[in-house]
Amino acid sequence: MSVRLAIDIGGTFTDATLIDEETGKVSIAKVLSTPFDPSVGFMAATERILSDSGVLASDIRFVVHGTTVATNAIIEGKVARGGFITTDGFRDLLEIARQTRPSLYDTQFEKTPPLVPRDRALTVIERLGPGGEVLKPLDEASVREAAARLRAEEVEAVAVCLLHAYINPAHEKRVGEILAEELPGIPISLSSEVAPEFREYLRASTTVINSAIRPVVGRYLENIEKRLAEAGVTAELLVMQSSGGVFTSGAAARKPVFMVESGPAAGVIASANLGSQLGYPDILSFDMGGTTAKVGLIQKGAPSVTKDYSVGSHAGGAVGGQSLSGYPVRTPVIDLVEIGAGGGSIAWVDSGGLLRVGPRSAGADPGPVCYRRGGTDPTVTDANVVLGRLNPSYFLGGEIGLDIEGARNAIQEKLAGPLGLDVLEAANGIVEIANAAMVNALHLISVQRGYDPRDFVLVAFGGAGPVHANALARDAEMPTLLIPASPGIFSATGLLGTDLKRDASATLMRRFDELDAAEIEASFQKLEAAGAAELESEGMPRDQIGFLRQIDMRYVGQSYELTIPLPPGAFDGSQTPELLARFHAEHDRTYGFAAPAEATECVSLRLTTVGKIAKPPLRPLDAKGITATPKEHRRVYFAEAGGFVETAIYDRYRLTAGAVFDGPAIVEEFDSTIVVHPHYTVTVDTYGNLIIRKGNS
Repeated sequence: MSVRLAIDIGGTFTDATLIDEETGKVSIAKVLSTPFDPSVGFMAATERILSDSGVLASDIRFVVHGTTVATNAIIEGKVARGGFITTDGFRDLLEIARQTRPSLYDTQFEKTPPLVPRDRALTVIERLGPGGEVLKPLDEASVREAAARLRAEEVEAVAVCLLHAYINPAHEKRVGEILAEELPGIPISLSSEVAPEFREYLRASTTVINSAIRPVVGRYLENIEKRLAEAGVTAELLVMQSSGGVFTSGAAARKPVFMVESGPAAGVIASANLGSQLGYPDILSFDMGGTTAKVGLIQKGAPSVTKDYSVGSHAGGAVGGQSLSGYPVRTPVIDLVEIGAGGGSIAWVDSGGLLRVGPRSAGADPGPVCYRRGGTDPTVTDANVVLGRLNPSYFLGGEIGLDIEGARNAIQEKLAGPLGLDVLEAANGIVEIANAAMVNALHLISVQRGYDPRDFVLVAFGGAGPVHANALARDAEMPTLLIPASPGIFSATGLLGTDLKRDASATLMRRFDELDAAEIEASFQKLEAAGAAELESEGMPRDQIGFLRQIDMRYVGQSYELTIPLPPGAFDGSQTPELLARFHAEHDRTYGFAAPAEATECVSLRLTTVGKIAKPPLRPLDAKGITATPKEHRRVYFAEAGGFVETAIYDRYRLTAGAVFDGPAIVEEFDSTIVVHPHYTVTVDTYGNLIIRKGNS
């Protein structure tokens, strides 16, 4: 037997998926997360799924992990004591940062403090010109002096970002060599290796983040591997990247900045893979867990990826790459809109007497009131329990018995009473407010990016996603909602459908009317050789390695650029007309206009090296039929029906391929609950996915 194991750690639950590579059989497990030490929850999920499935630890071929440990370290300020070295005269690079601010007229706004304070930001004597020419040779004595000062400061990691090192990394590499001699055992991050692109602050910020979390992520992954070995799991550990691929734990420990959004990326990849297999190339993925809700966009089978992303934003529901607070990273990140609306999001009354939901969450400890773990603040989950949408005796397969009266009393005491509302009105208000925030997130990822959400299929997952998805599809006027099998662990399943990836870039600023095709081809070939060598060193056969070429382009004089895929084949200049046409079309879609008569320029070359990993196949349902029989009926609250309605309750595991039934309905399974509103019809497809569309009922 040969199996793959995926572990996805969320804010409330840790999910595990095990897939038999030969039969495609899937086993799942779900345990509460352990915020005090995520590796405890990781191993609890691993041991649970091995025990439940009867699989031996030695049968596991590889383990794939999605984690938010890097992001959490930054948000919580639990980063390494770092140092920063840059070119003489640029010591205040991190302090000055950018002139942009998230709220233009907020006079109380304060910039996020640098991860490395000024007293540990040092300079060395050297200077390169914008073409990489040496204007002032590197003074090695100044490097050793800086190293001595950092040693005295007892730094745990050092970031190096010299002016124009993206063009000529010679000085930076020598600084790294000297620091390695003077500070043995201290990890050194060089900007020419982490983010070799122009724009000094963005390059410096990315390198500093990589440096600050290297010791934290390194210890975490080392601990995970040690625990796996003790449990008899000797398989290689792979980690999800922010861009949607995976890399080895060794590569993750060296460049953890590439995994700052490791956790949320897996669900988008899973949605893209499922859509490709079912013939739905255009998808909005909706992932609602216990802490947050995340929305991603997939067009023509490919997730939207951004290079402008801020990690550690304190904006309270920041909009992915649109946030101007936090610390910017210049690495590929799947474009997500993330808001503080999850099953554990706390409902509260603000100083103006208005009902609010989130962004604060009850998390896994203590969790919602109905979990009976000491929670006292009413949450979205508590509201759904009171409205009859969640089965108190079949939550997480019956492992957690839900306390309806506790949830009702908490809503009455903290919300309904102060607001002068009925408990049911308050509970429905909680759900409606959370839904409104999530519909807004759907519009931000689609309408704000120039897409019409009605042209997309909504794929909903996460433990709480299917509870709310039908209402979201209705309010966003999306015609088709798809609920995959085992939606509560869908992100963990997505970890097993990813390829090995390496993202690399090279700055090459040339006007297109002055472009040297040979220079571009030579640069791409250099990036490809390095990417292939890295994957081959990790055991990936050369015939399974492919490449995706892209070029950052803009009109001459613009400040920002668009990333355009390059037509296949060696670049010889004949592809330029098609490339320009793609750029003008993308500019029109993004900004609402194009200027084909204006001169354009190349800014950077981007290459994704992909090591193909076989995807687990979809398993068709054995049973077929056109009827579905409810296991019971229960009164469930639907505002559009005027209150409680006698509602059919279905066991998802007994639904057959081809079955059709109308809402209102509830479909229950181990890891999630699907709420089907009145006037909607459910069809079960060949593979057990639920397709929900507006019907006549």
